[in-house]
Amino acid sequence: MDKFKFLEKNKLSQLPNTVGVYCFKGKQGYLYIGKAVNIRNRVKNHFLKAYSRDNLFIKQAEKVGFIKTNSEIEALILEANLIKKYQPRYNVVWRDDKNYFYVGITKDYNPPTASSHLRRAPDFPRIFITHQPSRDPASLMKPRLIGPFVDGKTLKQTLKILRRVFPYRTCRVLPKRPCLWYQLNLCPAPCLLKSNLAKEINLEPKIEKECQKNVKNLMKILQGKKMQVLKNLKKEMKIASNDRDYERAAKIRDQIGSLEKVLAHARIFEELEMAQKVNWSDTQNILQEIIKTKREISRIEAYDISNIQGEQATGSMVTFVKGLADKNFYRRFKVKIQGKPNDVAMLKEVLSRRFKHSEWPYPDLILIDGGKAQLNAAKAVVKNKIKVMAIAKKKNELYVKGIRKPLLLKSLAREIFNLILQLRDEAHRFAISYHKRLRTKFLLEN
Repeated sequence: MDKFKFLEKNKLSQLPNTVGVYCFKGKQGYLYIGKAVNIRNRVKNHFLKAYSRDNLFIKQAEKVGFIKTNSEIEALILEANLIKKYQPRYNVVWRDDKNYFYVGITKDYNPPTASSHLRRAPDFPRIFITHQPSRDPASLMKPRLIGPFVDGKTLKQTLKILRRVFPYRTCRVLPKRPCLWYQLNLCPAPCLLKSNLAKEINLEPKIEKECQKNVKNLMKILQGKKMQVLKNLKKEMKIASNDRDYERAAKIRDQIGSLEKVLAHARIFEELEMAQKVNWSDTQNILQEIIKTKREISRIEAYDISNIQGEQATGSMVTFVKGLADKNFYRRFKVKIQGKPNDVAMLKEVLSRRFKHSEWPYPDLILIDGGKAQLNAAKAVVKNKIKVMAIAKKKNELYVKGIRKPLLLKSLAREIFNLILQLRDEAHRFAISYHKRLRTKFLLEN
C-alpha cells in the first residue's frame, strides 16, 4: 500500500485524477511528499503555478510518484507515515519537530486513596494534538505520539469525524459533572464515576474499558490499520450475537457502518487548486507599483495585537501566498510584556520573536494593523529588504515604508483594496480568537 508508482515528469497527464498521495523524487532520493484531492491537478499546479518554495525541488525532480487511496482520511494518514519513513528533504526543511503535528494519547491516573491503596488506579486515556512532543525520557506521564502530520487543520477535522465513531476524552481534569461532549455522545464520560449512583452500580470497569477500547481503535486507524479495526469489530459483533447480547451487537454493527462511511466519504481537504482561480499576476503588478518595488511579491504576512488593558495580550501572524490564506503558516503569540497596555511594544515583541524563526519562510511583504507608530516599530525590527505597510483603521490610511504620505485605501485599485482589508480582518480575527481563549481560561482559573 505504501509503494509509489513512478512516472517521468514529462508524463504528468498520466497521473490519476483521484485522491491520494504524491511525491517528487530526484538523484538524492525523495524530495517532497504531499496529499491531494486530485493528484494530477495538484502535481501540475506545482509546475505551472509554482510558489517560490516549490522552485527549490521542481528543478531537481526527475520522477513523480503517486499512491491512490480510497478516501481523504486515508491520504492524510498515509502522507504522515510516508514522511516519517522517507524523511523527504523539503518536507523537513520547511518544518522542524516543533511545527509538525502529532496526536498524543496519554493516561489520566487517579492516585489511590488511603482506603484503596492496594487497588490499581483506573486510567482513562486522553486524546490531544500537539506540535511540541515531550522529549523527557524520565517522564512517567509521557504520552504516546502518532505522527508527524503536516496539515493541522485536516488533522483536527479527521479527529472530529472519527470521534463520532469512537468517542474519546479530551479534558485535562475530569469535571464535577458530565459536560456537553457526553450529551452529544462524543465522550465516554469517566466524570460520571464521581456520582454516588455510579459507585453503587459499579460503572467504573465498563467506562474504563470503553475509553481504552475506543482510543486503541482510533490509534490503529491513525496508523493506517483500518482493516484490522474492522476485522476486530466484526469479530466482537459475532461474539455478542452468539451470547445473545443483541443490544451490544447492534451497537457494534452501527459503529462498523459509521466507520466505513466516514472513511469513504469524509471531506477534509481544502482544494489547493483554487489558487489557480486567483489572477495574482495582475494584483502583484499593481501592488509592486504602489509600494515602489520590482521585487516579486508572493508571500504576505499580516499582524495584529489583541488585549484588554494589557491583560491576556496576544499577537497573530497570518500568511497569504499569492492572494490566498495558507493556514499551515498561521502563528499566534502569547505576549510576555506585563504592565500598562502598549500596543507598539507588544508588536515589537511579536515581530522580534517571529524573526528568530529562520526556519519559517520569510515574507515578501508585511502588513501591520495600526498607524505610523506601528509602522516605525516594525521598521525597527525588520532590518532586511522586506517591505512593510500599516493600515490605520480610523480613515483606512495605508502607511508604506519608503513613502512619506499615507495612501487612502479607497483610492487604490479594487484588487488591492480587497486584499488589504482581507489581510487585516483575518489577522484581527485570529488574534482576538486566541485572546478570548486565554481570557476564558483565566476567568475559569480565578
